[in-house]
Amino acid sequence: MTAHYLDERSGTRYPLTDPLRWRSDSGAPLSVSPLPGITRADVDTARRSIWRYRAALPVEIREPVSLGEGCTPLVDGEWDGVPVSYKLEWFAPTGSFKDRGTSVMISFLAQHGVREVVEDSSGNGGSSVSAYCAAAGIRARILAPESTSPAKVLQSRAYGADVRLVPGDREATAAEALRQSADTYYASHNWHPFFLQGTKTLAYEIWEDLGFRAPDQIVTVAGAGSTVLGCFLGFSELLAAGQIERLPRLLVAQPANCAPLHASFRAGAETAVPTDFAPTVAEGTAIQRPVRLPEVLRAVRRSGGDMAAIGEAAIEDAVRRLAARGLYAEPTSATAAAAVGEFAARGAVRPGTRTVVVLTGSGLKAAGAMERVTARGSAR
Repeated sequence: MTAHYLDERSGTRYPLTDPLRWRSDSGAPLSVSPLPGITRADVDTARRSIWRYRAALPVEIREPVSLGEGCTPLVDGEWDGVPVSYKLEWFAPTGSFKDRGTSVMISFLAQHGVREVVEDSSGNGGSSVSAYCAAAGIRARILAPESTSPAKVLQSRAYGADVRLVPGDREATAAEALRQSADTYYASHNWHPFFLQGTKTLAYEIWEDLGFRAPDQIVTVAGAGSTVLGCFLGFSELLAAGQIERLPRLLVAQPANCAPLHASFRAGAETAVPTDFAPTVAEGTAIQRPVRLPEVLRAVRRSGGDMAAIGEAAIEDAVRRLAARGLYAEPTSATAAAAVGEFAARGAVRPGTRTVVVLTGSGLKAAGAMERVTARGSAR
């Protein structure tokens, strides 16, 4: 069957020949229908970027907008006595994993003549879209919460984006972006189905890093959940292609102060449940209403995975402990490492198995938060 857009909640399909569609007629998010995956023979080893896996995409991208994203290091280490491999996604061109999805999304939009976009972001997504729009010659308007780290705002502006700070929280910024999407194309890393097509290259790359094998489990952090969904998509395709024997367990951390996915998971629900919210040092995950919440929950459950809510003190401690190992991870990213011990205590990470911890973004992206966390550690 020809690949198509799919509203997983209603089963409604839309053709990929409707390239500028980014959500369903009912307002639900779209995905691309399941794809057959690729084999190791399909990997274009002449390319040192995510585009080595371009055969796994649902359409041909004739002229990729690439800044060399992907091929990030996988570094062996340990956490709380558990052997792990850290996937250092801050080696991406703009300093976060989001460059994978942005490269594919902006390449697709540029191919279809889009010349101006609006994006909403708490920082990393905005700086990524700004960079790739600059490379593609596309005008970018970035909406960000007024509390966004100055380093991330500066980065977006340096790329030439029109950055507008929105009063209120992350949800207010998303609402404003939806309003502005009435007259400017909405290139949202949370909504656009081709963003996930780029993010899934993380799974293909981990598979290649490990000698074309899947790890037993992947530990990551989630705000909107694109890393979770990308890993689920990529490894599902590898399973369909007969390249791995089973899906790795997806072990997902959220800050306890903003953990809507965790709350629904623990409640056994498929939709959002009432939960309390408070500010968190992990600003990149401060998303109270994830657009793809049901899909993220389904991915974790189908993988046999688990979720954990991590307190602020534990997140800050993880930042300092990673830095003491030479790994300068922003608090959002460090939340994943902070969860390893808890997952091990539950038996979700077992002795003799292979664990990959995805560190999504650099501490350089959150200089203010890193300074405060480091100072609090020194005062102890």
